[in-house]
Amino acid sequence: MFRTDRRSYKKQIYIYCCRMLGCRQDAQDAVQDIFIKAFTKIHLYEEKVSFSSWLYKIAYHHCLNMLRKRRVRMRVNRIIKPAAVADSVEQTLERQWFSEPLEYAMAKLSVEERNLLVLRVFEEKPFTEIAQILGKNTSAVKKKYERLRQKVMKLIQERKGGQNCESSSTTGEKPEKHGITIR
Repeated sequence: MFRTDRRSYKKQIYIYCCRMLGCRQDAQDAVQDIFIKAFTKIHLYEEKVSFSSWLYKIAYHHCLNMLRKRRVRMRVNRIIKPAAVADSVEQTLERQWFSEPLEYAMAKLSVEERNLLVLRVFEEKPFTEIAQILGKNTSAVKKKYERLRQKVMKLIQERKGGQNCESSSTTGEKPEKHGITIR
C-alpha cells in the first residue's frame, strides 16, 4: 500500500512543499523527509482520515518546522553578516511562478494562512479534508478561509493600486487573479 501511495502522492506533496517553502531544493529535501516520516510512522495511521489528509498533515508540520528553522538562520545571518545578499538565479525564477501582486500577498500571509490558501486554491482540497489536515472543525476552516480570501484580494488590490477589483467584488463575481481563482 505505502509504495503505491508514495508514487501517486510524491508529485502532489512536492508541489505543495514548493508553494509552502518557496524553494525547489528545500521542497525536494522536504519530500524525502516527509515520506521517510510517513513510512516510519505508518503504524500510527488511522483509517478514520484519508491517507492523503494524513500525508498532507505530515507535510504541513514538516514545512512549518523548516520555515521556523529558516527564520532562525536568517536572524543569525543578519547578526553575523548584515550585508545584503543577492538572490540566486533559482530564487529569482521561483519567485516568477507567481504573479508579482500574488507573490506580494503570499509574502504578507502567516504560515498558517499560506497553508490554508495553498491547500484550498492550489491543491483544490475540500474544506472537510483541510479541516482534517489542520485538526480543526470544517465550519471554522470555512470562516477562516473567507476572511483569508478577502485579505488576499485586498492585498492584491493594494499591490496593483486598486485597479478594477472593486467592480467585480460589488457584482458578486469571484474574480480570477493571476491564473488562479480565489474561490
